[in-house]
Formats: sequence, C-alpha cells, structure tokens
Amino acid sequence: MSLPVTAADIRAARARISGHCRRTPVIQVRGEDFGLTTGVTMKLELLQHTGSFKPRGAFNNLLSAPADVGKAGVAAASGGNHGIAVAYAARSLGLHATIFVPATVSPVKLAALNELTRHVIVTGGDYDEAQRACADHVRDSGAHEVHPYGVPSTVAGQGTIAVEWDEQTPGLDTVLVAVGGGGLISGLASWWHGSRVDVVGVEPRGSRALHAALEAGGPVDVTVDSVAADSLGPRNVGDLVHRICAQAVSRVVLVDDGDIVRAQAALWRALRLPAEAGGATALAALLSGAYRPRPGERVGVLVCGGNTDPRLLAT
Repeated sequence: MSLPVTAADIRAARARISGHCRRTPVIQVRGEDFGLTTGVTMKLELLQHTGSFKPRGAFNNLLSAPADVGKAGVAAASGGNHGIAVAYAARSLGLHATIFVPATVSPVKLAALNELTRHVIVTGGDYDEAQRACADHVRDSGAHEVHPYGVPSTVAGQGTIAVEWDEQTPGLDTVLVAVGGGGLISGLASWWHGSRVDVVGVEPRGSRALHAALEAGGPVDVTVDSVAADSLGPRNVGDLVHRICAQAVSRVVLVDDGDIVRAQAALWRALRLPAEAGGATALAALLSGAYRPRPGERVGVLVCGGNTDPRLLAT
C-alpha cells in the first residue's frame, strides 16, 4: 500500500524550503564517550533555526498554502517548539501568527515565542486543550492552521531531514527518532520506506501515543506524564501518522524519564550540546538498552531539539 507522503513530496518540500532552513551537521561520536561499545552518527537538528527541526514543516506548510493565506493570518497550537517555528516562518514570510500553548510550556520556549509574535495565548493544561482553542480560533477567524503533525505538508517538510542525512552518511542501518505527535518520524519513515534503513521510534513511557496506536491498530488517547511532555506530549497521533507509521516504522521502544535526563546530561558532558528532554529521548534508547544494536550495525541518532536552559544541564 502506498504512503500518503511520498519521496517525490519530500523532494518537492526540500526545493520549496531551500534558503529558509539550514542543512544541519552530522557528527560521528565515539562509543566510549557515552559508555557504548560502538560509535554513533548524530544529526544535530537542535542547530536548526529556532532550536529544533520544526521550521522544516512550518515553512513547507506555509509555502505550499493558498496564495491568500495572509489575509486572516496563520495559527498553530504547540507545546513550544512548533509554535516557535511557525511564528518564525510567518515573520520571515511577512505573515501574522497567533500561537496557542498550554500552561505547561517551558519559560525558555515562552520567551522565544514572545520575541517572535505579540499574539501568544496560554490556555489549557496540556497540548490537546491548546489545540482545541486553536481550532476554535481558526473556525471563527478563517486563519490558516499549521498543524504540527496531522497534515502531509508538515510531514513532508520534516522528511527533508532524511534526504540530507542520506547524503551526509550513506549506509546507515537504523535511525532512532523521538516521537511526540509523530510528524517527525512520519517524515523520515516516508523517505526511507522500502529501503534498507530501519526507522525506530523512541517514546517516553509516560507519553506513548504512537506505541499505543500501533498496539491498538489505530489512534487512541493516552495519558501524558513525562519530563519531555512539552515537546513529546500529544495524547493522540491521529490518522495520518498512524497510517504512515503502521507501514513504515520498524518498531517503537519506550524509555523512562530518568533515562531521558541521563541522556541530556551525557550530551552536555561529552559534546556540550544543550538538548532539551525531547531532543535527548532518541539517545536515551541506546544508553538505557531499550534499543540494542546488532554487532556491526550502523546506528544514527537524531538530536531534534535544544530549547532548554543550559544552566539546568550544568547542575
């Protein structure tokens, strides 16, 4: 069965967002620096504009939107990173953005949002409540909604990471990708579907919407309670993500919050990378043993976000 987002869609997205998003670096890391028996390739999307991978999807969404999108502005609901990216993309394109975030948004992300747009609305106790408020605003105002994971244009934009990674490090066997709403892993899995590369999702045990959907055979609501909830916190991945991941993701592994915090500390200690909790979640699968590579397996880890206070990592 064909996927709703194709390699051709991702190539088109790459051409569309060229000049708006960085080609982020890939580094080869010695295993001994992290207590591992083998080296790892890391793609550093925390060095993307706004500190996460999210501008890729935001720019592709806006640049492929109808020509009159600017009349009522754009809107997005977010735990933080997606909203920052949409506000950044909108400002770059001369559009007005209204961003809805839950009360759990981190101070670092809220400050970044307030620098980019005067229209930040803090509402509800979690991402899903902010999403409902955003949907009401879109219905009443006619604004163009930039969904973080539930539409093909966002997914195709995130898939441009895989195109770059293939060029930078050909021959990977497996990539580990943190999962929140699932737009990121859906984009990478869409690009690598049918290839030799296995795409493995990594979720916090307390925020396992994709894991639960794959178990149930369809999207289901989960309870969210994790240190990474501000970036990996949706309760439900939705139909598009489930359809893609059920076909194209090899498996999903779960990690504990303590594993995520230790991965954050390891990235800071060994590489001085200020990864947020969600950004360190993929590495946590290796450090905790939730994912154990085969002998000789070439593993890539996506470090997807860095919007945190480095002073916290130092302690």
